[in-house]
Amino acid sequence: MKIVRFFTEDGRLFRGVIKGKREDEASVIEGDIFDRFEVTERVEKIGKLLSPVEPPNIIALGVNYGKHAGETGVKKPEQPVIFIKGTNSVTGHGSDIILPEAGPDEVDFEAELAVVIGRDAKNVPPEEVDSYIFGYTCTNDVSARDWQKHKQKKQWARGKSFDTFCPMGPSLVTKDEVEDPDDLRIRSILNGEIMQDSSTSDMLFDTKTIISDISRSMTLLKGTVVMTGTPDGVGFTREPPVFLREGDIITVEIEKVGTLSNSVKREM
Repeated sequence: MKIVRFFTEDGRLFRGVIKGKREDEASVIEGDIFDRFEVTERVEKIGKLLSPVEPPNIIALGVNYGKHAGETGVKKPEQPVIFIKGTNSVTGHGSDIILPEAGPDEVDFEAELAVVIGRDAKNVPPEEVDSYIFGYTCTNDVSARDWQKHKQKKQWARGKSFDTFCPMGPSLVTKDEVEDPDDLRIRSILNGEIMQDSSTSDMLFDTKTIISDISRSMTLLKGTVVMTGTPDGVGFTREPPVFLREGDIITVEIEKVGTLSNSVKREM
């Protein structure tokens, strides 16, 4: 299933399932998708897509692709590198990424596959992880590199947690639709130009290892979004560097999961 959360054109909020090729309407869901729910026959027209989930936590990985580690000159980690993005940073497909008035001038893009946890997970062995996964979605780990590296003295969370710095969507694709999350093509496209073009097979730690490892130190509450890292081709490693500017369109494409696209504006 492709589950979406949306406003209708007259402002009513629904969660629904997109069926077939019609991307502008959804069959309404009743109930809690992480507990008991029903896909009804009621169909509503989509006015504005929101993030498909409202996560209690966003856990993200750094340096989890081999070629990305190489382009940044960072030694491949011996265990997953974990940081947290603020839930305030979540925004949906088609919404604007806002360049903050606070002044980050080096705002980067990072295409990432995200895992959505379906039930509370604690101390889960790798071989049992699949039963805790609800599905997958596209995310963009938008990052203020100047804050991440210099202004905040290599503290990542603040430079990655500005409002709108976690686009997510357009839908939540249930795990039965994705046979192998560790072998998916993943790309980012800036104003029509391919920037990142890789596969999740380049991840240093696969999805089961990631979820199992994080669950050893914290309970992954249902609805938690785990971002699995980004491949090579990000903006700050380029010569000259490429950063997001007002008027840009940045798109994340992940095989079998979807296409997430956002425009860039400056905070007024």
